[in-house]
Amino acid sequence: MTTSTPRATALRAAALLATAALALTACGSGDPSDGTGPAAATARIPTTDVVSGVKKDPAAAKLLPAGVRARGSLRLASSVGSPPSATYLPDGRTLAGQDIDFADAVGKVLGVRIKREVAGFEAILPALGSGKYDLGTGNFGVTDERRRTIDFVTYVNDGQGFAAREDSPLRKVTSLRQLCGLTVATGAGTTFETTLEENAHLCKEVGKQPYDVKTYAEQGALWISLQQGRSDVVMSTINGLRYAVKQQPGLRFLNEFKRLDVGFAFKKGTPLAPAVRAAVNRLKKDGTYDRILKKWGTGPSAIATSRISPPEVK
Repeated sequence: MTTSTPRATALRAAALLATAALALTACGSGDPSDGTGPAAATARIPTTDVVSGVKKDPAAAKLLPAGVRARGSLRLASSVGSPPSATYLPDGRTLAGQDIDFADAVGKVLGVRIKREVAGFEAILPALGSGKYDLGTGNFGVTDERRRTIDFVTYVNDGQGFAAREDSPLRKVTSLRQLCGLTVATGAGTTFETTLEENAHLCKEVGKQPYDVKTYAEQGALWISLQQGRSDVVMSTINGLRYAVKQQPGLRFLNEFKRLDVGFAFKKGTPLAPAVRAAVNRLKKDGTYDRILKKWGTGPSAIATSRISPPEVK
């Protein structure tokens, strides 16, 4: 009989989780904005119904453009990757996640049907501009750069954080200079990748080896890279990292680095924003908002009120 070290056991467990994650996300488009770890941890994905009892709010529904009220539906693009944002249940077809619940609840408040289409994270924002979709979800952080071309209606506050292996000397990242000489794994096309690229000069300024950024479109591959030592640290969403490290042995959430509001995304100048904002605030008033956060374990991400394209949190 052979024996395994804790390290070997952790690596095998991570590989199994990540392999299943790849199989699940292959059913749709991966969501690099989430960077939250294995979608395969479906055994722990909550399925409590917190949406079906939501009632229509005539005052909010009245704010919808006449054309939307007439057709009775909203075309929604959903980026699907990992919990708690959006993932697949074990059947590989049913969607679940915080983004899914919020969008469905907003639809009920407004009295319209949500016509959801799974789309790749990097494709959603350009598609909004073309008019293909009315709105999109993908844990989209509200940044000043994005606000130039996209409107947002906020519903949670999440942001940027870090995770590493248990054996990492890193304990808290308060400056990107602490990453000098390390390999950082993150999602392709995300605010994390942008942040790392824009600050790459920091290491050179202090005479240190630059950090090496590795980007991944598939979350399973990202986490395998960390577990196998090909990456030293992961930069991703706060909520996603907290969720992921609970599912995988040998990993540790380091800290929050920067908070960002997260919102439904729309074409710039959309007339839909006031209605969706009113719907989110209605959900806060009737208790559905808190029930969704409690279901997904994201209570610290609550916002006081929904806003339309607020300035980036600095």
